[in-house]
Amino acid sequence: MTESVKRWLRRQNPKFNFLHHSFGNNSFRLLDIGTGNHSATKTVSLFPACEYHGLDISRDYNNDAEDFGLMKAFYEMDLTRLDFSRLPDDYFDAILVVHVIEHLHNGDEVLKGLISKLRKGGSMYVEYPGPRSKKLPSMKGTLNFHDDSTHVRLYTVKELTALFSGNGCTVRSAGTRRSWFYTLATPFRIPLRWARGKEVTGNVFWDLLGFAEYVWIRKN
Repeated sequence: MTESVKRWLRRQNPKFNFLHHSFGNNSFRLLDIGTGNHSATKTVSLFPACEYHGLDISRDYNNDAEDFGLMKAFYEMDLTRLDFSRLPDDYFDAILVVHVIEHLHNGDEVLKGLISKLRKGGSMYVEYPGPRSKKLPSMKGTLNFHDDSTHVRLYTVKELTALFSGNGCTVRSAGTRRSWFYTLATPFRIPLRWARGKEVTGNVFWDLLGFAEYVWIRKN
């Protein structure tokens, strides 16, 4: 598989699709909330002009020296304390909050606090398990909301769009996360995972079954 094909496939991830649609190959300042699993390396490989800032409650979420070397800054913070003073105000062009708020009892207040860190015209992409996730079957890797014992609160599009609209933002798009590429590729992803010696986990079915919701906003 060529590098260009790998990049194209990686860009089908909804959060990267959001960044590509918003910035293309232009430079931008990004704050990535929940920056584990080599997120810095994956992001900068697709957007080399990105000024990447990572934030997580711990440095130890599957990152290495290469990841930290690509970061302009890393903030080790417990967001539930609602102390955002270490983050620069009116600075970021984009903030990613992908599968984070469901782990926070006060995720709504966290989102409010992050708005001030966006520059005027900046965007935020938030993704989380929606109400439909409570009706899906249980599966390793999380297909039902309760499969992950660290999930503490369910959020909805209605709740979050009202929150952002009431705090100086315009909702550009919101609803059920549906990557049509991932949806159509589901029957092929299963044997491919088996062929690579990997288990078929719940996230393979997220787009097909509507596990997650998203909200994409712009700061006025």
